[in-house]
Amino acid sequence: MQKLTRNDLYSLEHYASERGDFRTRVLAHKRNRKVMLGAHVSLLFEDRLTIQYQIQEMLRIERVFESAGIEEELDAYNPLIPDGGNLKATMLIEYDDVDMRKTELEKLLRIEDHMTACVEGHPVVAAIADEDMDRSNETKTSAVHFLRFEFTQAMIASARDGADVEFACTHPAYSERTRVVGATRAGLLADFD
Repeated sequence: MQKLTRNDLYSLEHYASERGDFRTRVLAHKRNRKVMLGAHVSLLFEDRLTIQYQIQEMLRIERVFESAGIEEELDAYNPLIPDGGNLKATMLIEYDDVDMRKTELEKLLRIEDHMTACVEGHPVVAAIADEDMDRSNETKTSAVHFLRFEFTQAMIASARDGADVEFACTHPAYSERTRVVGATRAGLLADFD
């Protein structure tokens, strides 16, 4: 999947006029890229379109229109686009109640180190978490993490041939697994092209 360049982005003025339609398209696209692990952890698998949306929104919010600022955003977000042999996800830990969220984030310390992917018949792949910076401290984890799952060509071929693909959390305080099916599976397999 190609990285984004300045030529792929809308100007602030053009984005303002296209934002509603673009946002609707991206939100529909994201529905098939979200994998729930239980009730409180979700993996939103990023691709070129989701990252373009994120960059466009950051440029809009920060009113960035100068070349250097645009390049900074591209440099920050392009690493989240999968590059053919991996899947990249934003992991969200979601609790509506603020006090409960605080308590659970303490219980889930280092959860990012317990995220895995598995293609049936192949070894489990541990996620590589938060390559840009550590998001956990001594007492709690963050509600947002960035994960990369590396796959071998044999794993990709097996998944394309119909082998089950699962994502799991093996943290002692939160153990969940989910098999990926349907449109979500098809979308994730397309990330390997």
